[in-house]
Amino acid sequence: MPINILGMIGVAPPDDAATVHIIGGGIDRDYIVRFSQAHERSGFDAVLIGHSSSSADGFLIAQHVGHHTEHLKILLAHRPGFIAPTQAARKVATLDNLIDGRLWLHIITGGVDADQRRDGDFLSHDERYARTDEYLQVMKGVWSQEEPFNYEGHYYRCSKASSEVQSIQRPHVPLWFGGVSEAAIPVGAKHADTYALFGEPRSQVTELMALLQHRAATNDRKLSFNLSFRPILGDTEGAAWDKARSILAGVEASSPKSRGISASGKEPEAETARRLTRLIEGGEIQDECLWVPIAAAAQGSGNTTALVGTPDQVAEAI
Repeated sequence: MPINILGMIGVAPPDDAATVHIIGGGIDRDYIVRFSQAHERSGFDAVLIGHSSSSADGFLIAQHVGHHTEHLKILLAHRPGFIAPTQAARKVATLDNLIDGRLWLHIITGGVDADQRRDGDFLSHDERYARTDEYLQVMKGVWSQEEPFNYEGHYYRCSKASSEVQSIQRPHVPLWFGGVSEAAIPVGAKHADTYALFGEPRSQVTELMALLQHRAATNDRKLSFNLSFRPILGDTEGAAWDKARSILAGVEASSPKSRGISASGKEPEAETARRLTRLIEGGEIQDECLWVPIAAAAQGSGNTTALVGTPDQVAEAI
């Protein structure tokens, strides 16, 4: 079965080697170019441009990356609810034209209330996914309707919506989706081409894929899947584990508890983060080389489950 290998580009150099996230940190134009071109030279199929409520604008970063690469596809994280879906559909189609049909769109509804509220969004978790459902219905209408159309929903209304620009990829750019809560799954199964999952033990991944595929089948659809890990490699197995423990020490040192800040003891809000945090209950190492202490220390934040070993060992695990 053919697979795509994805990386993730940062927009500014990280503060230290133990940084878990590379979405934030301001913006460095030359660093973006070097980072994206390194992925292209190394044979990556695509790179993710992440999103947060304080990070640089992903659409502009994607255009910059596209201008400085030739073949690399761009998986752009996009959070519904902050611009009109009709406008978003035109932005996506425009960008796909400007970067020669190399755009994939990753719909991330948002699982953390505080991050949403920084941008003025005070809907509840489940309401946000209901809004995403309508958002994607309207976007797909803009991309697919030959004649102007009307839409009447709870969150969105439009009259005679149309677009003079269409994406190079037809019927539209491929849609990716993240979220495994009860509110998220029906929306993702209804709209996604690729469902993005974080790295969990194979038994849990198999169970989750079967559930998602079943829900997609009720909409006469079939999903592809993306699975995210943090590879930690060394020339020898021992060197890889030394590197892994060094990264973990950096994450633990930057935790609120280590800085004298009392932790709330509450589980993370997002269902994906809760799942990753709980993996430590099954032991530090699962399957062949799936290592979960970083996910536990970071409370399931981001891509924090690791495959540790030599390149051959990690490739075999994948």
